Amino acid sequence: MKLLQKLVLALVIALPLSAAKASDKDIVDTAVGAGSFSTLVAAVQAAGLVDTLKGEGPFTVFAPTDEAFAKLPEGTVENLLKPENKDQLVAILTYHVVPGKVMSSDIAGKKAEVASVEGSEISVDATDGVKVDEASVVTADVEASNGVIHVIDTVIMPN
Repeated sequence: MKLLQKLVLALVIALPLSAAKASDKDIVDTAVGAGSFSTLVAAVQAAGLVDTLKGEGPFTVFAPTDEAFAKLPEGTVENLLKPENKDQLVAILTYHVVPGKVMSSDIAGKKAEVASVEGSEISVDATDGVKVDEASVVTADVEASNGVIHVIDTVIMPN
């Protein structure tokens, strides 16, 4: 499960805000290049998930932007980045990752519960836009060499 958690974290880091295809770059490199995921990238690094998310995949990552992380209560991100909170950070990051490559066209018009890499179910509602738990997908289908990134406006938390 730790390898799977690492993959989820790396995927979360890799989400760009651009809908442009990044098929020659993996999820992590795509996220780093986007410039809007510095918090996610720092979290993936702190959690030790970079190598996992650079792996073969495929992965589907619901990547929160820096603005999404800024919505969390003050001090939350700093606290999660502390070494003693690594397990909690890994759980949160891997909750944002789903095994396989799921494009928006695969779920259009549907509602489903999907298993995250963390192990909990994520509620996906694509009947009117796309909601992932309480987050909205603001940019869908950012392709990477090892999966796809869907940019979200809120950090989602496992139950």
